[in-house]
Amino acid sequence: MKILVVGLNYSPELTGIGKYTGEMAEWFAAQGHEVRVVTAPPYYPQWVVQKPYKSYAYKMELINGVVVYRCPIFVPKNITTLTRLIHLISFALSSFPLLLRQLFWRPDIVINPVPSLFSSPMCALVSRLCGAKSILHIQDYEIDAMFGLGMANEGFVGKVARVFERLVLRSFDRVSTISLSMMNKARQKTVDEDKLIFFPNWSDTSFFKGAVCSEALRNSLAVPAGNKMILYSGNVGDKQGLEQVVEAAEYFKDQPYYFVIVGDGSGKEKLKSLVLERSLQNIGFSPLLALEQLPTLLASADCHLVIQKKGVADAVLPSKLTNIMAVGGNAVITAEADTELGLLCKNYVGIAELVEPENVEALTWGIKNVLAMDSPNQVAIAYARDNIDADKVLNDFECELKALL
Repeated sequence: MKILVVGLNYSPELTGIGKYTGEMAEWFAAQGHEVRVVTAPPYYPQWVVQKPYKSYAYKMELINGVVVYRCPIFVPKNITTLTRLIHLISFALSSFPLLLRQLFWRPDIVINPVPSLFSSPMCALVSRLCGAKSILHIQDYEIDAMFGLGMANEGFVGKVARVFERLVLRSFDRVSTISLSMMNKARQKTVDEDKLIFFPNWSDTSFFKGAVCSEALRNSLAVPAGNKMILYSGNVGDKQGLEQVVEAAEYFKDQPYYFVIVGDGSGKEKLKSLVLERSLQNIGFSPLLALEQLPTLLASADCHLVIQKKGVADAVLPSKLTNIMAVGGNAVITAEADTELGLLCKNYVGIAELVEPENVEALTWGIKNVLAMDSPNQVAIAYARDNIDADKVLNDFECELKALL
């Protein structure tokens, strides 16, 4: 197959949507398909374009068998609702000329991971012009997340956004998404049942198999000897509500617990300031580690934190959880009981500890319970092996593409 992937985020971004889009494209290339990607230069989660890429230039490169086209993009230093919108629109505009060029290549399939929905109408148009089938792959319901985070209200602008989203959903041949609750949400948004594809995020379980705790790594993260390591690893942004991690660290300041926040993002400096204000000595920060260190990092933690705000859990399924389960980690998840994460904990008893979001008392209670659990978590390992192994998930999706053609 000739597969065109159009998305805002891509490798070498180590977290979030870019990680999965990159792995998907390279997997398809490894199976012998021709794959092209139209994307932006890597900037996430630091919100700074990585060197040697430039935010204002077009660039073509070949990465692991995939032809990658990079488009200019505006990356804001101060992230607000307005600057985020400009950021998304800039990619939609700069990517359109490259999309038109692909008409001469004539792809069989056009896959559009979102966000950003702003580029989706162009993807649907190009797929129709060249006779390709189109798939909208929803990693985030960005309109819902926008309202859930209070970035917009349900007034006139909200109504326009809902209409735009509905039109985009109807313009693709198929709509795929990463969780059962997100599929239900697609149905609520009037997507026909025969158009839906379940395409969950995955983990390379073989990559994490056999990972063990490393005292050297714990020492490099300043974890005192004999302390329990409580880890948050991933994007340090607004939708997580990580201020409660700082509050939990303050609650446990007299206990042999050390909190580590590994990652970057728009909220990192604010968290550091909060730690300084409270003179906390039991919490530290680290930038993202190299990918090859990830299994050891996850295996070295006694407790993992999967933190989200209220109203976000159904719109955003945290990608970090798949790797935590693959390594057999014990996790505290903050989510409502009726969300995908809540149902996961209900249906697979012992897979993680579910607590109410934005409730520090509940979070501290969950941490105590997780530290008392057996390690490694065999329920989590079995779930990862049977449900989210990378080869299994991507093979199933490849079959969906072939059936669509």
